[in-house]
Amino acid sequence: MAKKFQNFIAGKWVDASTGETFENRNPADTSDLIGTFPLSTLEDVDRAVASAKRGFEIWKRTPAPLRGDVLRRVGDLMAQRKEEIADLMTREMGKPLNETRGDVQEGIDTAYYAATMGRQLWGHTVPSELRNKWAMSFRRPIGVCGIITPFNFPMAIPTWKMFPALVCGNSCVFKPAEDVPHTGAVLVEIMLEAGLPPEVIQLVHGAGETAGAAIVQHPEVPVISFTGSTETGRIVGEICGRMHKRLSLEMGGKNAQIVLDDAKMELALDGVLWGAFGTTGQRCTATSRLILQSGIHDDFLTELLARTRALKLGDGRRQGTDVGPVINEAALRKVERYVDIGVEGGADLLCGGRRADGKEFEKGYFHEPTIFARVEAGMRIEQEEIFGPVLSVVRVMNADEAFRINNGVKYGLSSALYTQDVNLAFRALNELDNGITYVNAPTIGAEAHLPFGGVKQTGNGHREGGWEVYEFYSETKVGYVDFSGSLQRAQIDTYSASPY
Repeated sequence: MAKKFQNFIAGKWVDASTGETFENRNPADTSDLIGTFPLSTLEDVDRAVASAKRGFEIWKRTPAPLRGDVLRRVGDLMAQRKEEIADLMTREMGKPLNETRGDVQEGIDTAYYAATMGRQLWGHTVPSELRNKWAMSFRRPIGVCGIITPFNFPMAIPTWKMFPALVCGNSCVFKPAEDVPHTGAVLVEIMLEAGLPPEVIQLVHGAGETAGAAIVQHPEVPVISFTGSTETGRIVGEICGRMHKRLSLEMGGKNAQIVLDDAKMELALDGVLWGAFGTTGQRCTATSRLILQSGIHDDFLTELLARTRALKLGDGRRQGTDVGPVINEAALRKVERYVDIGVEGGADLLCGGRRADGKEFEKGYFHEPTIFARVEAGMRIEQEEIFGPVLSVVRVMNADEAFRINNGVKYGLSSALYTQDVNLAFRALNELDNGITYVNAPTIGAEAHLPFGGVKQTGNGHREGGWEVYEFYSETKVGYVDFSGSLQRAQIDTYSASPY
């Protein structure tokens, strides 16, 4: 009998108000039922928000260094359970164990970084223009934060959002993607074990159209952080704009790795294999375009095809697996649809392009790593996010053309340039329209202590990770203390009196 999981609302593990549930199955073997989870409704979200408001009143009065201490203990517990969490995450969403270990480690790193920020929520102290007057700014928490996260990094992305929110003194209502509810539940269990007051964190499982929408639309949730598709993000943005909510959006990408004639070929080959087919291409930073300068195009592509065909597709919990399944049937059909679009658009399908055959694949959502060549700028497979193991190869004559093609999409998350020319490397940092540019490294690989995010339709200007996210989850308060004992008028008395 499958395990029955629950929401965590108002300090208790509870079923959805309707009693309805949904199933969570292993994408590598759909006969493997992980468990059933609550299919939450507006009523559940209402209860969660009411509890989170009570939790906020307690938590905001807790000194920030003590809030950071709780996050440090969270990191310690995650480190102790790293292998267990990696295994359950691979079972739940498919990517190989070495990748899920990295996902957990990202959460651990974020916890330890958040712990230090509990003692570094800096404001500013600046000189006043008036005599005997003190001027300063400091940071204050905002309230209840709605946290809505995707399936591809079930531990890392929730920690990117919740740990800074909590250190700043906010409470959270957390809805993990319905494809990865188990990892979300384990994260909340760890946070509670570390000493987070129960009403500060609420866990609401369910569908994005119901539970997720209810969180976004709730009038008493002033802060929303959403990671997902650009299409859904646009809807979230419209709602939050009308309701004057603070919103952080992290959405799609169509990331390019540029390889110039002078690049180190082995390094660039390793980079594109990892960037394109790590997490089965299901990363917002995945390398979905490979831009090759003409001098090395043919030789590079020949070697890339050989290495791609040698990748081992299979269950991520089996030793030796390089590429796991995509997350569900809808994702698999989307990849198949884009393969058809590529062929119909005139690109050359050189390898992959179909569901994997064989007994070991028949119960899972497996698609072969796929490469298209002779892709032209403007083709749909070159412009649109596929979110699967599909790589489009574009030939260019020089760096200027490569930079122009990199910038010619509506997204702007990540880019990579492989070259030994230091001048071109620094030009790329300036000229590529992306929030992140790597030189001689693949398009993937965020670090917890640096800001993460993109430009154009990838986001709305905010960043996850690093120091900037703490500004998103807090308000700036300015304080003036006048100890002159008399009325002083800024901009008036400043310049009407003698400055000496």
